[in-house]
Order: sequence, then structure tokens, then C-alpha cells
Amino acid sequence: MVGNTYPYSPHDWTCDIQLAQAHGFDAFALNVGREDWQKARVADCYATARQLQTDFKLFLSFDMTSIPGGTEADAEFLRQYMELVGHHPNQFLYRGRALVSTFSGDKCNFGQSSVATAWSFARQVLESVCPVHLIPAFFIDPAHYPGLTAVDGSFHWNGGWPNHLTPSSPREEIECPELNTDLHHIRHLGGRTYMAAVSPWFFTHYGPDSWNKNWIYRGDDWLLVRRWEYLLAYRNMIDIVQVISWNDYGESHYLAPVRGAQPNSEAWVDGFPHTPWLVLNAYFARAFKEGRMPPVEHDQIFVWARPHPKGATPPDPVPRPRNWELTDDSFWVVVLARAPCVALVAAGDELAHYFRCFAGVTKLSSPLRVGHGIRVELIRDEVVVARCHPREYCFQAKPEVYNFNVYVATSE
Repeated sequence: MVGNTYPYSPHDWTCDIQLAQAHGFDAFALNVGREDWQKARVADCYATARQLQTDFKLFLSFDMTSIPGGTEADAEFLRQYMELVGHHPNQFLYRGRALVSTFSGDKCNFGQSSVATAWSFARQVLESVCPVHLIPAFFIDPAHYPGLTAVDGSFHWNGGWPNHLTPSSPREEIECPELNTDLHHIRHLGGRTYMAAVSPWFFTHYGPDSWNKNWIYRGDDWLLVRRWEYLLAYRNMIDIVQVISWNDYGESHYLAPVRGAQPNSEAWVDGFPHTPWLVLNAYFARAFKEGRMPPVEHDQIFVWARPHPKGATPPDPVPRPRNWELTDDSFWVVVLARAPCVALVAAGDELAHYFRCFAGVTKLSSPLRVGHGIRVELIRDEVVVARCHPREYCFQAKPEVYNFNVYVATSE
């Protein structure tokens, strides 16, 4: 989200690029909006990648909910961005063409009569600079894909979450929900490029006097891991995987350290680190690229949990988020074990449960207890080989605001 990088310096971009590369990322999709200052941040990012002499790649994702797309003249904004980066050595080329994506855009017509002719026109404008490989995230019925002859594929943005769930969904559908909407999109693409989405969480909490976004998607049931497991099963049908997101603090699915400029999300982001997810995501990204689960080199625990009961009623001027009923008051544990072991899982210092873990990945969960923290230990041959006990975390009965974000921790 370039929109969250207003105060960034080249040093910040250096930190982000190096951290991303160290955790298995090959590129950043730079989501850009209409504000003119974002072009300078994009230029800084590309310049930093070049200065680092790295093979890390970058590409643009035009946020068409922000960028105007009602007239032919509006396409000039897109062309200027391509002029800035299209021939850069760190531009991500796919099949020899500059990769370009979008967030939305199916409501843009660029002065044309249909979405198909609109993006045919926009593509011509972009290709006045360089050849492009256009993979937009349109929110339309995939049955319309065959008529979109100007696009080279599709990015299924919503595929990362079970956003079909509602509080009235059957309980058996809510628990470990299906994450399999990709095939419907792939079928209608007719062999064109398919970019899948992975995301660890979703919660946003803006009131009617702001962006008026206030809801959750169910991120329980080890969403990040289960989504990767699904994509691994269909690996041969998926061309690119995009992780949502690096730094979208407002929607609570950031993996990176919190820096830059938050979009008034401090109330639910500050004090809630997510960086352990970088390590866990890297394991599955490697599996996807290599086509097999890598051996686990050292024992590691990953834990995440919300800060208060879902039914809590804080004195928050912004109402409780929509779909709050979908989440459970549980904490979620993923174990990467290099050999069989036993996991001790406890909410606080009492009521410990023991689970057998095999070599590789094990997914566990346990109920949270008000007024207590969380503790997980791995035991092998009567020796504790890994321990996760985040002292800063406590499941609070009376929060000050509604916060359905998660605290993410890893073993010491």
C-alpha cells in the first residue's frame, strides 16, 4: 500500500525490500491511488531496488476505487505511471511484458461503452509506453472473462478469505470453511494467467464519519496455513500467488513491521505485531515454488489470538464490526517440528492440554480464558525444545475499543 508510505525514505524501502527477500518474496505489488505524492514514493522504491543491485521485482497495481476512470483523459494518469517504471530493470516482466494489475476497475469506462472496450482503450494507452501483461482484480462474475479480450488474466482478490460466510451460515460451514473459489475463475480464463490471493486475517473498523468500513472476515482455523495448503493442492493451475498484504494496516492483514503512516488504524494496530507470520508464510511460499514441503530445520511455534471476547461491549463510538459472530474465542497454534514431539498448550498457567505433533506442520487450537495469557511448549525426550509465552498478551474482559485484530507471537 503506497498510500501508507508518505514519510518513507529510501532507507525504509531498503528495509522492506531486504526483509521481503529474506522471507521468500520475489516482488512487491505497489498499490497506488490518485494522490500525486505517491509517484515520488514509487520512484524511490524502484530506485532503491536498483541501487541494492537486487533481482527483487516490482509492479504497479492501480487502485481504481481511488483513481478516476470515467473519461479517456483519465487513462493519462496510468500512462504517466508506466512512463515512470515500464522500462526499469526492476520492473516485473511476465512473459516478456511489464506486469500490471489493479484493485477493482470493472466500474471504469474511460469514456467507452463497456468494461471490455474501456480496458481495451486503457491497454492501448499503457502500451504506448511498453508492452504490458494486464492482470486486473475485477469484482465481476468470472463467466464474463471470455468477453474481456484486452486482459491477460485475472487476480482473484477475494479468494484469500471465506467472505461468503454470514452469521446465519450453518456452524459446520463456519468452522474450517471452504477456500476453494479459485477453480470457478480458472475455468473461465481459458488458459490465461491466474493470480491467486493468500491472506492471514481481515478486520477493519472505520465509522460512518470516516471510510465507513467496519467488518471482519473469519480468519480463524489457521487461515494463512489452510489457504496455502489449498493452493499447494492446485499448484499446477496457479501462475502467481499474491500475499495480501505487506502493510495494509487498516484491514489488519499486514505481515511487515508497522512503519510509515497508518490510515487512522492505530486503535487496533498499535501493540499487535504480525511479523512472525512472515516466517510462517516463507515456509509455505518455498513449498509452493519447489512443489514439495521443505524439511523443517528447527522446531518453531506460531501463535495468534484476539485481545478480548467477541461479545465484549467497550465504550467505542464506532459500533461492533459486522460479522463479529463469525469468530471464536480461541487461540490458534501452528507447530513446525523437525521430529515428533508433544505440544503443551495452555491459556494461562493452568488447564494445560497435551497434543502429539508429528514431523512437519501441526495445527492446534484451544479456548482463550479472560484475564489470562497463552503458553505453548514443545517437548521431546522430556526436554522443552521450543517455548512461546508472550508476556505482553492478555485476553481482556473490558477493552476500551472493539479490536478484532490479532496478536501474533513465535517461539523464543
